[in-house]
Amino acid sequence: MNRTLRRPLTLRRAQAGVTLVESTVATALVAVIGTLAVPGFEDAIQRRHLEGAASQLETDLHYVRAAAVARHAPLRVSFESGPAGSCYVIHTGAAGACRCVDADTPVCAPGAQAERSVRFAAGERIGLKANVGSVLFDPVKGTSTPAATVQFTSRSGAQVRQVVNIMGRVRSCSPNAALPGIKRC
Repeated sequence: MNRTLRRPLTLRRAQAGVTLVESTVATALVAVIGTLAVPGFEDAIQRRHLEGAASQLETDLHYVRAAAVARHAPLRVSFESGPAGSCYVIHTGAAGACRCVDADTPVCAPGAQAERSVRFAAGERIGLKANVGSVLFDPVKGTSTPAATVQFTSRSGAQVRQVVNIMGRVRSCSPNAALPGIKRC
């Protein structure tokens, strides 16, 4: 007689889901990785804002030069800085005829007309400072008077300078070596 001993079968079920310990460890790892990535991400955002503001001014300067020649009328770009922030305005008329720093829209004296303005409020990611009050673009030759340097600075201290020569041409440079793609001043 062949007797086989039968043992009761115990069925083990596969565990579904994760344990509290596993989810806590995963959450801690995500928090550590996020904490390490946030400062680098903020620097990248500031750099993009800095490059974008500098590129926008360069485009606006090219536009002003071309528009002055096309209209056969002088155009001007005026720069302002103050406690409320900084700005530039493209306008007709004399130097100082349009102001842009104290209001959301530029305010112009009679006989002057603002075409476009860009404002950087105090405390924003970007600030603007120019070594001249305004630059006039000649309608006959396309030249600019005087030559100018406009400096954009981020909260982290990175800088991009837009240098306008008397021929009305613009070049970008940076005193910071950490801005790839932009030549050092």
